[in-house]
Amino acid sequence: MLGTALPWAQCGRRGLRRACALVLTACWLGVATLAPAPAAGQSSEQLIPRKVLYKQNPNYPVALREARIGGIVRLEIAISPRGSVESVLPLGGNPVLVEAAAAAVKKWKYAPADSETKTQLVFTFDPRR
Repeated sequence: MLGTALPWAQCGRRGLRRACALVLTACWLGVATLAPAPAAGQSSEQLIPRKVLYKQNPNYPVALREARIGGIVRLEIAISPRGSVESVLPLGGNPVLVEAAAAAVKKWKYAPADSETKTQLVFTFDPRR
């Protein structure tokens, strides 16, 4: 076996890159398919989104609006079984805009459910509007 060349070795550096990419993709797919599925009744994510009963839009910070600074804010929120927002986790965005969006979302109310749920929200702050 020592004297035989690997099939992709004849292709040079480009073939080696392709082989490495193929191996990494296969490993990633193998790990993704081996991930355990959540047990019945233990999922914190609902397939049907909970109905929002009260929603307040975030206030656009005046200094950022005047400076024409906008952006997208992504948040993950945990909603209690009673419908109040228990926690807000920022996933991305300008820190000042994240604070404005989080303050508004903490006031939102959802319809009651059997268990806590998590969902992701996206807010777009556009200084032209």
